[in-house]
Amino acid sequence: MPTLKEQLLQKINSKTKPLGALGRLEEIALQAGMIQKSLTPVILSPHLVVFAGDHGIAATGLVNPYPQAVTAQMVLNFINGGAAINVFCLQNDIRLKVVDAGVNHDFERGPAEDFINAKIGWGTRNYLVEPAMTEEQAGKAIEKGKEIVKDIQVKNCNCIGFGEMGIGNTSAAALIMSAITGFGVEECTGRGTGCNEEQLEIKIRTLQKVYDFHQLFQLKNQPMRLLSKVGGFEIAMMAGAFLKAAELKMVIVVDGFIAGSALLIARAIDERVLENCIFAHTSGEKGHEKMLAYLGVRPLLNLGMRLGEGTGAALAIPLIQSAVNFLVEMASFESAGITKKM
Repeated sequence: MPTLKEQLLQKINSKTKPLGALGRLEEIALQAGMIQKSLTPVILSPHLVVFAGDHGIAATGLVNPYPQAVTAQMVLNFINGGAAINVFCLQNDIRLKVVDAGVNHDFERGPAEDFINAKIGWGTRNYLVEPAMTEEQAGKAIEKGKEIVKDIQVKNCNCIGFGEMGIGNTSAAALIMSAITGFGVEECTGRGTGCNEEQLEIKIRTLQKVYDFHQLFQLKNQPMRLLSKVGGFEIAMMAGAFLKAAELKMVIVVDGFIAGSALLIARAIDERVLENCIFAHTSGEKGHEKMLAYLGVRPLLNLGMRLGEGTGAALAIPLIQSAVNFLVEMASFESAGITKKM
């Protein structure tokens, strides 16, 4: 009896096309079939969840050119439908959820249908001088991320992508990447929301001090301690979301650099999470290509984007839908009565 993988490959190769002619779409179709344990995979009610959180380091101005208040302002923009992620989700029929994981703001709008109040704290503490959060808070954030995904999955969703918003979160992501991969802080640190050369140099020096202060080189295999030292509430919650989505056999669409750092944490907790992940794009943020190479994966798109918000994932989901649709709906040589290659 052929294995499921062999059956999927046979089905892909029997379609009315030359072998391999649909390129990466064939790889995605195979992966989706393996995730769903089916010869007829389907993408149902795709969702994009944006986790937002503030970082104590941002208040110093040492690692970011924009003030911390922009995090809350952008969350309101998401809620009001004015951001790039809103445009892409609307265009591609993706349901958008916005999560306050730990923004330093009290959102008084009331319980908007697609806004989730999951606040762990009013932003993290300044990890230049103390841990960003307690391990208890990190664990609580991970569990909340799992709960959010479970609530979405039971409403007939089997494909989910994650995005983020948080002034200063490229710094947390760079530190997490450096600790886990072993790449130097400078190799992992990019411009974020638009540092100029002078600001970038200050950012790198500041993060190197943080790395040394918390002795992050010791924490590669201690994801919860690493999160507590330099993580963000949105990164921790996203890590939990990755873990639950994999457990529930969902197709997971990984966005860019910061989502990748959350995945590094999730993978350090359970390496099987990668089996369910499709990588949306190569971010323009420095360090992302090295992160992807470390994970041994190839993204679908390379558009020079570095916006975050899950925008890369929102653009990739239609490609995943196309891959699944060709596998299920495209005729085979036999059914179409077309002669195969001699």
